[in-house]
Amino acid sequence: QVQLVESGGGLVQPGGSLRLSCAASAFALDYYGIAWFRQAPEREREFVGCIKGNFFVLGVSVQGRFTISRDMRNRTIYLRMNNVKPEDTAVYHCATQNECTDSATFLQWGQGTRVTVSS
Repeated sequence: QVQLVESGGGLVQPGGSLRLSCAASAFALDYYGIAWFRQAPEREREFVGCIKGNFFVLGVSVQGRFTISRDMRNRTIYLRMNNVKPEDTAVYHCATQNECTDSATFLQWGQGTRVTVSS
């Protein structure tokens, strides 16, 4: 069974950092890539990144600023957000993907955690 629970969102100033967490079920981690996508009002859903095994990929708009990692012992996927910008404001969801690409379908996702970048 797939279970995904996000946490760590909040208010952060431009240029600041934030770390989001995704607690995933063992089943999700064993069989899927775990991705992050974000949804902002009046904007399309945007792929942020994904990790599967030792492979990870980041979306173009966050490369060089965000990193993605996982802690298998605690079954948690992290999204480290550095040098955040106002355009990073969105609800961030973790999701399962069969393949870690920016075009692969998001199969299941959690309720999301809201990130607001503002001074």
